[in-house]
Amino acid sequence: MNDMQMRRAPSQKRSRERVDAILANATEMIAQTGSDALRMSELAQRTGISIGSLYQYFPDKSAVVHALAERCNEESRACIAEGLSTVSSMEDLAAAFGALIDTYYAIFLAEPVIRDIWSAVQADGALRAMEVEESRRNGALLGARLKALRPAADLAKIDATALLVMHLGEATMRLAVSVERTEGDALVEAYKRMAIRDLTAL
Repeated sequence: MNDMQMRRAPSQKRSRERVDAILANATEMIAQTGSDALRMSELAQRTGISIGSLYQYFPDKSAVVHALAERCNEESRACIAEGLSTVSSMEDLAAAFGALIDTYYAIFLAEPVIRDIWSAVQADGALRAMEVEESRRNGALLGARLKALRPAADLAKIDATALLVMHLGEATMRLAVSVERTEGDALVEAYKRMAIRDLTAL
């Protein structure tokens, strides 16, 4: 198992509850002081467990950030799958994709913890590979819908376009929330126009 992942997956209710408590406290700590200030000893103390117990689940801070990011990813994938589930035309796809981007942008604006988690992911070389894999998963969801709508299209081109659109979407969100709000809004709108144009041209 990769060092940045959990050492022990919780299988029993008590273990799952302990992991949930660890991650809930980590989220609160990140909200208060940022991920850079997250300390394993303080996290164990706030959770009411020994540092040894904490290390049984998470070998280091990167593993905690990984788990938090993966939870965000799971929620994002579920949102994407739901948003694309009723798409039956390219017009539907354009509308659904635009709505998904608007929702994701609103979450980034409203949840500073999510922004901090993704900043931590970007700062950690091992965790950055996770972002690429997530783009592939999300791209596969988008690509599957495109292939259903365009069965005669170049499948490799669809895969490449869907992956790139999803990966650039993450980059756009990070840029948009790092600048003044008016500029950020304009950047998100520009991204949607470019992405929808390329997707509907396939």
